[in-house]
Amino acid sequence: MIKILALIILTILVAGTALAAAIYLKHKDDKNKQVMQNKEKFSLKTLKNLSITVIYDNNPYKQGLKTAWGFSCIIKGTEKTILFDTGGDGSILLANMKELDINPEEIDLVVLSHIHNDHVGGLTDFLEINPGVTIYLPASFPENFKRNINKYGAKTIDVREPMEIGKGVYSTGELGTHIIEQSLIILTEKGMILITGCAHPGIVKIINKAKVLFNKDVLFATGGFHLARERGSEISNIVTDIKELGVHYIGPCHCSGDIARQLFRKEFDKNYVEVGVGRVITLDELE
Repeated sequence: MIKILALIILTILVAGTALAAAIYLKHKDDKNKQVMQNKEKFSLKTLKNLSITVIYDNNPYKQGLKTAWGFSCIIKGTEKTILFDTGGDGSILLANMKELDINPEEIDLVVLSHIHNDHVGGLTDFLEINPGVTIYLPASFPENFKRNINKYGAKTIDVREPMEIGKGVYSTGELGTHIIEQSLIILTEKGMILITGCAHPGIVKIINKAKVLFNKDVLFATGGFHLARERGSEISNIVTDIKELGVHYIGPCHCSGDIARQLFRKEFDKNYVEVGVGRVITLDELE
């Protein structure tokens, strides 16, 4: 009887081990398939010259510029010049552009991260000057918002799944549940750059999504990380998780909060990038 019982237990253990191994291999195979599908879907071109200029933020950096709650930046060196988010006030957005000697009419594409006013509020003032842009926005945006954009003459493109916006530039696709958001991925010759609006779906989840899409580490992550209301202990765990995910440089701003900025600065040391309105980040400083 004891021998039979032992044989039954051994059989269960072997079967359980085999099942666990099968599940692991299937998960690994599915992940590899997704990476291969992305390689076939996207051009995977990498960029050599790139600059990111923060033109709207609630954190100061360069004197003579206005700060306000919200976020916007301009990406140059890509196939087409991109405006990522528009802040909350069009007059401030345009005033900062003028101070930074940036011509709104030179912008080709606009990418909106999510529907909150501190990220889309400056759009209509911008469109009055440059209505000929193409705007990539989450498909979940209200239809009346899209129709209002179209009245200016701008073209809108709904984003659901990960999408190539231009050579070397991609959207993560819609992420999150309660608040839907997309982030921007830029592939450079030095590595992958990730720009977030507010990171409502979770900054760790967004970084993981980018890594799965391209099977690469993140060279630099910047934007709002939505940590201003989190407890210090929770932020510390997130900082550790991001460091362990292989992010080389970090530049939290907007809704990240002062505590998070302090903790990221301590953890990343010389690889911490101070970000505020007027800050220009180039590939040259990301070794």
